[in-house]
Amino acid sequence: MEIEVPFEVISNLVNQTAPEFSDVPALVKNDPSAKISSKDFKGKWILLFSYPLDFTFVCPTEIKQLIAKADEFAKINVQPILISTDSAFCHLAWQKEIGECPYPWIADTNLEFSDAFGILKEDQGITFRATILIDPDGVVQFSHINNLPVGRNIEEISRTVQAFQEAAKGKLLPCNWKPGDKALN
Repeated sequence: MEIEVPFEVISNLVNQTAPEFSDVPALVKNDPSAKISSKDFKGKWILLFSYPLDFTFVCPTEIKQLIAKADEFAKINVQPILISTDSAFCHLAWQKEIGECPYPWIADTNLEFSDAFGILKEDQGITFRATILIDPDGVVQFSHINNLPVGRNIEEISRTVQAFQEAAKGKLLPCNWKPGDKALN
């Protein structure tokens, strides 16, 4: 049996060491000339959160909810990092529209970061809506990529992060597990 694949197959990052990054341009605390590196977040769970473009329709609904959860993510030792292919100056301007963002905001204008993580929509030069969870050891525990018109559920992302944090303690978690529920073991 032969299968014809009309596009390059992106390998799954789950259970793999995440690509390391350094000196990536980002908006950090209103500084559009900042740069970040994966080593800046050692010991934390990293939540990479990509979206297609600033100044669009679905993206602000997601990002506003992610910003609203800042205290919760800090409490559970999670560092969200936003990513799009817009510039840091564009992120800064958009932040004035949607509210100040407490998270680093990668400006992947050269598309290298998005390509390395397999989240680049090459035909348009933008990122898919992707959520990638990296544990403190640098291993990808969760990856979810969806097409552009549908936003993600931030409550579900928070629940998923907390589930993987429990799993890292050796626990097995059943379907529909929520923080506070019992594990299977």
